[in-house]
Amino acid sequence: MLNLKSILKDIPLPIRLFLGKALLLFIIWKVIYSGFMYDSQYLDHPLTTHVAEASASLLNNIGMSGFTSKREKTTIVFEGAGTISHLSAIYHDDYKTLNIANACNGLEIFVLYIGFIICMPSSFWRKTKYIVLGILILDAINILRCVGLIYLIEYFEVYFDFAHHYLFKAMVYTTTLIIWGYFARKIHLKNETVQIG
Repeated sequence: MLNLKSILKDIPLPIRLFLGKALLLFIIWKVIYSGFMYDSQYLDHPLTTHVAEASASLLNNIGMSGFTSKREKTTIVFEGAGTISHLSAIYHDDYKTLNIANACNGLEIFVLYIGFIICMPSSFWRKTKYIVLGILILDAINILRCVGLIYLIEYFEVYFDFAHHYLFKAMVYTTTLIIWGYFARKIHLKNETVQIG
């Protein structure tokens, strides 16, 4: 039988501290977001709108014209109960091609990325630089993901589900891991000092 205490003792202290901080930040974020921010749309509304507008603009500027975006309300029925949900829709010549829900605006990956950067030992300015650059890169990747999905809907719809559920998600998470890797390459966890008492 596995002994949890012995397994935890085998994990180096800096790693345990990092994982503990990351878990604590994750719990705090979920409580704040679920309890206070989800219904207000304070972060989701502008971010979802931005992703839709930037995607439509990029499509119009790369030779695919006639794309617009607008904010909409829709009713989602789940287990017999209907709830009103806000989303941003992208239209191509008045035909809806893609809905961008709040769950697809990139906020969760931003928070995950920022949380891991905050939990790693490094200087304030280095963390700030990587947070800002990382958010810009991840936002651009998310916009490219939406553009790619619309391209597939327009020309290769048979590949849409695979790209939406697997390929483009893997692209976003791989980008996140690469940025973390660059950030972590100069960090030496064994040198992190711990003060007790």
